[in-house]
Amino acid sequence: MSNDSDKQRLFTVAVVDTNGLLRGQKIAAGGKAGILKNGIGMAPAQLALDPTDEILPIPGVTDDDSDFHDTVLKIDESTLRCMPFERPSDAALYLAEFTGDAADLCPRSLFRRQLERAVSMELTPKYGFEQEFTLFNETTETISEKGYDNLTTATPHASHDLIIYQSLQSDFYAELADMCATLDISLGKMHEEIGGGFMEACIDAGTGPAPADQVVMLRNFLKVLAMRRGQTVTYMPRWSEDADSQSSHVHISLLDASGKPVFYDANDEHSMSETFKQFIGGLQRYLPKMMLIFAPTVNSWRRYAEGTFAPPAFSWGIENRTTCFRVVGESENSLRVENRLPCSDSNPYLVMAAMLSAGLAGIEEKLQPTSMTSGNGYLPGAAIGDPLQKDMQAAIDALSTSEHARSSLGNRFVDAYVSTRSAQLESFKDKTIIDERKRFFELG
Repeated sequence: MSNDSDKQRLFTVAVVDTNGLLRGQKIAAGGKAGILKNGIGMAPAQLALDPTDEILPIPGVTDDDSDFHDTVLKIDESTLRCMPFERPSDAALYLAEFTGDAADLCPRSLFRRQLERAVSMELTPKYGFEQEFTLFNETTETISEKGYDNLTTATPHASHDLIIYQSLQSDFYAELADMCATLDISLGKMHEEIGGGFMEACIDAGTGPAPADQVVMLRNFLKVLAMRRGQTVTYMPRWSEDADSQSSHVHISLLDASGKPVFYDANDEHSMSETFKQFIGGLQRYLPKMMLIFAPTVNSWRRYAEGTFAPPAFSWGIENRTTCFRVVGESENSLRVENRLPCSDSNPYLVMAAMLSAGLAGIEEKLQPTSMTSGNGYLPGAAIGDPLQKDMQAAIDALSTSEHARSSLGNRFVDAYVSTRSAQLESFKDKTIIDERKRFFELG
């Protein structure tokens, strides 16, 4: 028999904002039944906030005509999980989505619509994430005292897959694995990356919203874990010009209605089906104008620099890490494409919504990819495909004029996203990477 201390006292309802941060409230358990049935109010203005609560302009939401009203959140009861570091009576967490007009701005809602589109084509996306981050031996207080400069990483040297550092930090790895188990995160692997304190945690491939939900949980509660240890995690794509770039690669394949993979064809030279080629053709055709979704902040654009592992163009290749779309795997069940474009601070739901909108359009329109890139795609003229936009302003202009983005994600989302990104870019005019750290280092 459980005692009174085990009874539920509080539960949390949260939405995922434009930056991938969880925002919500703890609610007394006595009102749970009614809230699960009828929802609860939250202001869509949450979707206009930068990580440190700078309010960015969204037409009709945070502009001069706005009244900052609440909109009903619909709770997804299937997302129930226990938050780590909480008392059992207070640990329940549910994800929710905005309803009504605000659903057009809600990242999880936009992704779910693309999942439904795939189902209407009798296809099921199977996907997983690689989330990169850097761990620092710094607290909020020491970061502030140092003026956000000369910060100490958890390990001093570049150490890709170096067991010495993985063993040295075994307590961190163990606590991360414990946290993932509590949050029902299917953790595939973890390892040291290319840089001091630079690490990667991978989410196993799955279907439905689950893998995206899991990477959101990982990103948010990994910050909590670090803070509780007297450390800090950052997802800034390029927190220092001396550091390698950080990403959040996505691996994706498609299944048919019976659960059979559709990307594989044993008779093709590279085992690639026509459906697979068309999917890549869609990515190449439509993602160039949607790059802002994969590089959503002023800091993201520091990532695409010579000498990093960021892709130089919308190219594709077989097992080629110098391309944007890397075909991986040889068997029917392992063949997939890895999208190497998304930055570590991109929103997983928006990334998946954009990818599916483009790839599914490629299948519907029977688009063909370019010739594949062979060899080192970083060499001048070697990458076959549209080049990346030159800067954030070019990406803003491209998204604003993308007919595909407007038809698949909606005019309201495109206008709102362009508005907030434009405001962010304007606010960082003539500012330095130190200013970027003050906005994005701890919470972004």
